[in-house]
Amino acid sequence: MPLATPVGVLIALVFGVLVCLLSPIQVTAALIGVAAALTIIRRPLRGLLLFGVLSTFLPYATVQIGIRTTVSEALLMLVWASLLAHRLFTLYTPPLNLLRTERWMIALMLFSALPFVVGQLTVHVEGNGPINWVRWLFNLSPLFLVPRLLSDEHSREQMIVALLIGTLCLLLLSIPVYLKSGNSTAIIAIIGGLGYSNLDTLNQGLSGFSTRMGTPWTHPNIAGGAMAMLLPLAFCIGATRQGAVRVLGLAVALLALAGLLFTGSRGALVSLIAVMCWMARKRVPYVGRMLMGGVFIGFLLMMLYPPLQERLMGLFTADDASTTVRFAEYSHFPEAMSMFPLGIGFKVDPPIPGTRLWGISNLWLNYIYKLGVPGMLLFVAVTVSWWREARLPRNAVALNRDTAIWLGTRVGVMAALVSGLFDHYFSFTMVLIAVFWLLLGLNLHEARRLQQTAQRTASDLRERP
Repeated sequence: MPLATPVGVLIALVFGVLVCLLSPIQVTAALIGVAAALTIIRRPLRGLLLFGVLSTFLPYATVQIGIRTTVSEALLMLVWASLLAHRLFTLYTPPLNLLRTERWMIALMLFSALPFVVGQLTVHVEGNGPINWVRWLFNLSPLFLVPRLLSDEHSREQMIVALLIGTLCLLLLSIPVYLKSGNSTAIIAIIGGLGYSNLDTLNQGLSGFSTRMGTPWTHPNIAGGAMAMLLPLAFCIGATRQGAVRVLGLAVALLALAGLLFTGSRGALVSLIAVMCWMARKRVPYVGRMLMGGVFIGFLLMMLYPPLQERLMGLFTADDASTTVRFAEYSHFPEAMSMFPLGIGFKVDPPIPGTRLWGISNLWLNYIYKLGVPGMLLFVAVTVSWWREARLPRNAVALNRDTAIWLGTRVGVMAALVSGLFDHYFSFTMVLIAVFWLLLGLNLHEARRLQQTAQRTASDLRERP
């Protein structure tokens, strides 16, 4: 008897029971969920593309799969499960040798087991260290999904479009709500109906940022960092593509700039300006005009939007609250290092409740806080290896259709790293770091493609008489 017959009968019986026990809406949701899961298992690329949309649109919408986790992370787990199933049934051929950057990442992931164990034994607070550790590992894994699922130009183009669609949806949701209400908490009622949990805690957290724009990223600084990372990619795509993709890229770039200003994230704004100055110095087309346009728009917003004026003026005042807190965090950080030389692991995030310790708003120091100095050095090794391995021949920097994804992802990762001087969100913030490592992986393999193309061209020129 064909296998499809008993499987079909079993599924029919299961859903027949569900119809008797659950409401029609719940049964419909279950049907959609099962159909989506089976589709992803059959075609893992679709799961990764869906991750690209949801991770940038509703990054913290949650789902219950034995444990409470985000839909974005659940998709990553399902994609890896489908790859394992394909491997078992010989439907999937694994990629060739790992790149140097990917090997450094594996070293970082393996080393993290030591701080995890130490933190479980030395940090005496409530927390779920094993689950947090596994979730963090899955959030690093998009780096390894790129060579497996995005090995050709077409699939990488699809991935970029998915990221931009998700970002556009987020901006089209957040900006009108903020312009209508003028506060950060108005969006809570909307995202609560889209799968977000702990709304009371979220409301309390956003109440301190009442004049800044709230988004599905929940924290204005996280949203600002995401915009600074994705805006260069949107600009490069919009400047080099045609048709609907061009409109998508330009729309995301313009709205992301406005969204970045509305979030009031000074660190993200400074990082974006820094990387755009680098692009202008490299004579990337249109960047100088965009900088001038951004200055003009920012000047108008400062005149018409007092909250932004207050945030920017805080850069130059000594009594700004967030600046004062950051200096206090730096002064207390040596105490945390001496108390936890191998880091606090994954049971909780800094600062540890019940201690005199402070948190830290710095990407690299947060790695020390969580994984110790060796963990931070391994992270530095990963990023330095990426920087060297993803360079084009003769350090060329050009913007055209062939290099748009490479340049957009490279500048986006640079912006994220520069923002790490002011915030820690690109170290252990779930989903956000998954998007970060996805962009880094895309940049790495786009660079490899361009390098191989340049080598073939040079070889052909040498062979000509």
